[in-house]
Amino acid sequence: MAKILLVDDEAKFRTDMAERLRLRGLDTIQAGNGEEAIKIARSNNDIDVAVLDLKMPGLDGEQTLAELKKYRPAIQVIMLTGHGSLESAMETGKLEAYGYLEKPCEMEKMLEMIQAAREDRPHVMARHEIPHVEKGSLKKWLVGSHNSRPGVILLGGLIFVVMLLMPTPQRLMEILSAPKTGEMTDINLGFAGYRQMKEGESISDYYSRKYKRFDSVIDADGNKVDKNQTPLKVSLKARVMLATLIVAALFWATGAVPVGITALMVGVLMYFSGIFEPDEIARAYAKDAVLFVFGVLAIAVAISKTGLDRRIGLLLLGPAKSLPLLLFVFLPLLSMACSVVSEHALVAFIMPLFIMVYVSAIRTAGIKQDRALVVMLALALCYSANSGGPGSPAAGGRNAIMMAILQDYNVAPTFGEWVMYGMPFVPVMALVIGLYFYFALGRKLKVGKLNVSSIVRRASEQIGPMNRNEYLTGAVLLVVVVLWVGASDVFGMGGPIILGLVVLNILRILKWRDITSIHWEVVALYASASALGKGLAETGAALYLADGFLGILPQFMQQGSGLAMAASLFTGLTTNFMSDGATVSAIGPITVPMATISGTHPWMVGLATAFASSFAHMLIIGTPSNAIAFAMAKDPVTGEQLVRLSDFLKHGAVVLVLSFAVLWGWTIFGYWKYIEF
Repeated sequence: MAKILLVDDEAKFRTDMAERLRLRGLDTIQAGNGEEAIKIARSNNDIDVAVLDLKMPGLDGEQTLAELKKYRPAIQVIMLTGHGSLESAMETGKLEAYGYLEKPCEMEKMLEMIQAAREDRPHVMARHEIPHVEKGSLKKWLVGSHNSRPGVILLGGLIFVVMLLMPTPQRLMEILSAPKTGEMTDINLGFAGYRQMKEGESISDYYSRKYKRFDSVIDADGNKVDKNQTPLKVSLKARVMLATLIVAALFWATGAVPVGITALMVGVLMYFSGIFEPDEIARAYAKDAVLFVFGVLAIAVAISKTGLDRRIGLLLLGPAKSLPLLLFVFLPLLSMACSVVSEHALVAFIMPLFIMVYVSAIRTAGIKQDRALVVMLALALCYSANSGGPGSPAAGGRNAIMMAILQDYNVAPTFGEWVMYGMPFVPVMALVIGLYFYFALGRKLKVGKLNVSSIVRRASEQIGPMNRNEYLTGAVLLVVVVLWVGASDVFGMGGPIILGLVVLNILRILKWRDITSIHWEVVALYASASALGKGLAETGAALYLADGFLGILPQFMQQGSGLAMAASLFTGLTTNFMSDGATVSAIGPITVPMATISGTHPWMVGLATAFASSFAHMLIIGTPSNAIAFAMAKDPVTGEQLVRLSDFLKHGAVVLVLSFAVLWGWTIFGYWKYIEF
């Protein structure tokens, strides 16, 4: 039953109104003044709507409204007074009053506004990040709602404790304690820091030396000396990182707590487990890719603010005159473009346009929401951009890492050779993605026909010709893109975008307030993914995962095309939980030597590994593209998160399977057989 708070200093009016509402199935609580109303609201979290008199002694209606919203922002407030004025209505509107009625008002009007306010309450809760938890049973409490799932939180805590209490696996001890000999048979050959390890040094010794993780002991002379941590002690830290990976992935996938809180949890667990020194944890969070994500989200505000997004949309989305053309022409073209231009930047440019298209489409159709449409637009964009990764060495840092690994063995392909083996995969994968979303969500769309090109063109025409700010913003973007393409090896991806923000602020196009309005939880999330990847790699946990997976392979997958399939399978699964660069860094040094030992061409296994690192479709931590699209996929009016973590998990799992099918069927057992190595 809905609970209504009636606040009015006229006792007879209150009691009469309460009785009339009760007869219509509404539960009411009465308050005779503002102070009493605030006390009731603070101690009662079940109030849906407050009907508040504007003119009262003591705290008046406007002051009471401000205090109610301070303590209970989800309460919908209807202002009711016999002294109404336009100025009062405008002032209460600033304080988030839902509606304004004058006394006396018809009961039917009151009921209509109360019902509308109740229907709008979930949007207000979403805007203020307040979880909606159903009451009535232990099961409902455990299930909870988005950002508040007690059952999942308890499960995560249990998993973490159990993993720490379990005996240390013998294989993990062997990996951590084995000395470096420089031979191809070293079991620690795939360790991320193998090349920096000294001859005869184990992973536990290297970890202790590099990160100053020593134990203080008293020697025979009674002196206090630092000693490397034992493999057993380092193994505990590796297990902490494995447990943190599982719990973080669980929380991100289910929305057990807010995304940013899980991101902070990763750092907290690393700090209190002594994985690294505090400064080192901070450095792990502040990588170039994190600055890039932050910069892209901020500069997207400038693009949208000036209207330049609509001009870019006309250029990129011109062919998308229907849903099939969007899925089967635009997506392959986008995917191939992402083989040579930063896919993260293209997603950042296009996603705001897709949100504009979504809003325009639902308004034209006369509906409030079409989640199938926005999920299709956002995920198809992400997955097609991700799938451009295999196209060329310029598609991302993961490919550069693999080129470096192959160069260590003096077998690196040229740029053209990589394109020959990788580009045919790209448009085919994009077409498969388009087909999946066409059949999975196409029939669920509520908007009917969709002409993306027409919507973007109309939006562009509405704002008239380009102005000074658009030209300046476009020039700054051009400089940033040129620096990305030609000097990312010197300045990284983050440096140019930060330069762009500074210049736009100096030009008075982008204000500091605009920058602070970005979705910081996504920046925190990607930062924690970077820290998580480093912790897994440096403690030997990533190598243990890779070794365990390769150890269970059947005989037919230990050489040739089978080994390429196995390498891509493990890489594709792992890259959903670690950054793509960290994944290739951890797995590439294992798979390439395995190819050499088994007599398989290193390109086959190395390229399969690099290609599969683009399959980060299931979670938003795998690639900045997912994080950027997730951050922008919010209702511009209500602030509701339109694309959820569960959408990435559900559709991403299917697209991941399809990615393996295309890589194996079309690439490894398809045109690679004809190209040969």
